Amino acid sequence: MIQLACHKVKCPFSLIKQSRLVFASKDAIVMLDQFPVSEGHMLVIPRKHVANIYELSSKHQATIWMAVMRARTIAIKKYAPAGFNIGFNDGKAAGQTVGHAHIHVIPRYAGDRPDPRGGVRWVLPDKAKYWRE
Repeated sequence: MIQLACHKVKCPFSLIKQSRLVFASKDAIVMLDQFPVSEGHMLVIPRKHVANIYELSSKHQATIWMAVMRARTIAIKKYAPAGFNIGFNDGKAAGQTVGHAHIHVIPRYAGDRPDPRGGVRWVLPDKAKYWRE
């Protein structure tokens, strides 16, 4: 188990099973998502417990994004996806359910959706299809 700095806070990321660990750095943990959207779906989690990445210093944010880049590279080599959705839910209204900042690295595969255009815009389906046929 790997323990994160979630002192006095009930956090699902406070203990991470070794079997889900992809890699760890001084500032971040990268693990396979417990409820993956696709094969290879990973979470990049700051070791420091913060509600959103904007509570981190700009230097620390940069190290988190470097971990995202490394996770993406690992996914390319291991799973050979055709693309990615990368992002995070910032606040309850945006769907954030875990109070510890984390970035999703979601591999996408050709044919996993009939028409993937619009990408993350599908969080509000009536706004997703903005193009004309």
